[in-house]
Amino acid sequence: MAFFKKNKSLVGLDIGSSSLKAVELTKFKKSYQLSGFAYEPLSPDAVVDGAIMDSPAIAETIKKSFRAAKFKTQAVATGVSGHSVIVKRVVIPAATPDEVEASIQFDAEQYIPFDIAEVNLDYQVVGSGRTGREDGMEVVLVAAKKDKIQNHTNVITRAGRTPEVVDIDAFALQNAFEANYTVNPNAPVALLNIGASLMNINITKGGMPLFIRDVSVGGNQYTDILQKELQLSFQEAEDLKLGKTGGSETEMVQPLLESITEMLIMEVQKTFDFFRETYPSETIGQILISGGTSRMVGLAEKIQETFGYPTEVLDPFKSIAIGPKVDAQKVTSLGPALTVAVGLALRGFDQ
Repeated sequence: MAFFKKNKSLVGLDIGSSSLKAVELTKFKKSYQLSGFAYEPLSPDAVVDGAIMDSPAIAETIKKSFRAAKFKTQAVATGVSGHSVIVKRVVIPAATPDEVEASIQFDAEQYIPFDIAEVNLDYQVVGSGRTGREDGMEVVLVAAKKDKIQNHTNVITRAGRTPEVVDIDAFALQNAFEANYTVNPNAPVALLNIGASLMNINITKGGMPLFIRDVSVGGNQYTDILQKELQLSFQEAEDLKLGKTGGSETEMVQPLLESITEMLIMEVQKTFDFFRETYPSETIGQILISGGTSRMVGLAEKIQETFGYPTEVLDPFKSIAIGPKVDAQKVTSLGPALTVAVGLALRGFDQ
């Protein structure tokens, strides 16, 4: 199961902890067209921290939603993220691709905090680099635990589809960004995909990921604090969080939501600090936020105000046409929640 595998048309399937998102794209003129999509809420305990807890229920949801969406292709690209995934840029003392291969097979343990027998490993050479006094090759190294990958591939097989590609959510996020926006080769862009229980951060420059980190913070924390403090049901808290309901609690709600936003911003701050230490000469030019939680009122503004970088919500269909058979209104309302699924579907068109 390769992370960097090339293939034909694929359904991009993003199994999140609050919902399942799937996207099918076709080639359209010089870009792409959305030919179908599915979005299904999941019960709160079906997926926890990116791990599928209730395989039969998820398989059934995939089967039902794929049938309703009338996806033509059987092949699926899915993504993994969280604690069992490591992405690192390392400089390996090697002069040729063969030497890189040998060095990684031999030395992978020093870069990866897992038992090598338990992970699938992949890498891509991104340029030359220096380690101490030695010249070498700079490599993006990716490791994901085999059980995490099987967790996803088994549920797709169980749903009667073919798991063709397993990618990393942070890479899919970058794919979606690059398909829709003009990439400035000189200025790093911080991509924040804020889901229900996880935030994927990818600071990318000129088509290359410089810094990737997954953080356990997301939209569920907003819902949890409203449920606890205001004694609400999950659904009531969810509606209140997204500003769908008014009422007497509204003036109590704002400070509660802001306390979670502060926590989220603190994690972004930590990441930016790490980034500055690693790449002291780089300055982030822009922040783009996506994922279901990016729709929180005022979140983009708060991030911009804190860091001073221009911040906006990423539109995964900015340059991708919405096909004639697709409910354009629903796609627009989901918008940034479909970003990772779009990035995964794009893997079918890798050059």
